Amino acid sequence: MSSLTSRRPYLIRAIYDWILDNDLTPHLLVAADAQGVEVPAQFVTEEGKITVNISPSAVHGLDLGNGYISFSARFSGQPYDVHVPPGAVLALYARENGEGMLFGEVEPPDPPTDPDAPPADDGPEADEPARKRPHLKVVK
Repeated sequence: MSSLTSRRPYLIRAIYDWILDNDLTPHLLVAADAQGVEVPAQFVTEEGKITVNISPSAVHGLDLGNGYISFSARFSGQPYDVHVPPGAVLALYARENGEGMLFGEVEPPDPPTDPDAPPADDGPEADEPARKRPHLKVVK
């Protein structure tokens, strides 16, 4: 069985739409030190995080893609192009009431796929079904 794509970008788009549909202001909490993140460093907290307002009135050219979230925004009057892999998004929530989704930890980026590469040999256990406990988190 091939590996599944990350569900995080899909959840981000859904929660973003839900926040806007309820006339609230979407904010992204991003792990600024994660691989592939391009944000203005002077606005990153000591904990290595940055919170960004991504409402339509605050950003230009918002693209909530599967590989990257990208947009242009102003920080203290200075324009910046922001690029964030969805795996670096720690939370997406409404500023007004904190409702949204907490993703928790950084999700490593998918390795680039090479169509000419041979399939990985995962050993004799590769054909057995994975026996993992499901892990769902309670979101309040």
